[in-house]
Amino acid sequence: MILDRFRSRDQEDQRGQGLVELALIVPIIIALFVSTAELGFIYGNVSSIGYASREGARTGSALAHGGASDCTSGNDPAEVDAAVVSAVQRILKSPDSGIDLSRIDEIRIFKATADGTEMSSAYVNTWEYAPGAGPQVDEVDDQEVRLDFRPLAVNWPACLRENGADPDSIGVTVKYRYDYVTPLPVLVSALTNGSLQMTLSETTVMALNPTVETS
Repeated sequence: MILDRFRSRDQEDQRGQGLVELALIVPIIIALFVSTAELGFIYGNVSSIGYASREGARTGSALAHGGASDCTSGNDPAEVDAAVVSAVQRILKSPDSGIDLSRIDEIRIFKATADGTEMSSAYVNTWEYAPGAGPQVDEVDDQEVRLDFRPLAVNWPACLRENGADPDSIGVTVKYRYDYVTPLPVLVSALTNGSLQMTLSETTVMALNPTVETS
C-alpha cells in the first residue's frame, strides 16, 4: 500500500512537471511560428520593391538624358523621370506585389557615385505618393491616365545626365513603411504607440546607356 502511494504521487509529480514544461514550450513555439510567418511577408515585400527599383533604374538607364541638349529651369524635357516612376508603379501595383502604394514613403532618383551611393542631395529627385495627381502617362478612351506619384523635388533633370564615353550612373530607391501582418508584432506595435514600425528600402544603380557613335 505504501509503495502504491509513492508510485501514485510520483506519477502526479511527473504529470505536473510535464504541464509546466508544456506551458513554457508552447509560447516559444508560437513565437517562432509567428516570426517565421512575418519574415516571409517581409521578404515578399522586399522582393517586390527590389523588383520595382530594378525596373525603374533599367528604364532610366535606357532613356538616359532623353536626347535633350539643354535645360530650362527645373525642367525634365523628355519626361524621363515620369517614365522611371511609371515603371516602378507598374510593378508595385501588380496583383501579386503585396504592396500598399499609400505606404510608399518616397521614390528617389539620383546620380550615383562609383560605389553606387548618392553623389549628394544636389543630384536627387524625390517623388511622393499622390493618387492620380501625378504627370500624365497615358490616355484611355479620351481619359487622361496619371501617375499615383508626383515630383516633390527635382535637382537632377534628365537633360543634365551624361551618357557619353564616361556615362553617369542612375540610382532608384524605393522606401516602404512595412505594415505588420501577424498578431504579435501588431499588438506590440500598438502597445508601444507605433515604435515597432519598420521601413524597407531597396536601391538599384545602373550606368546610363552610352551614346552609340556612328562613323
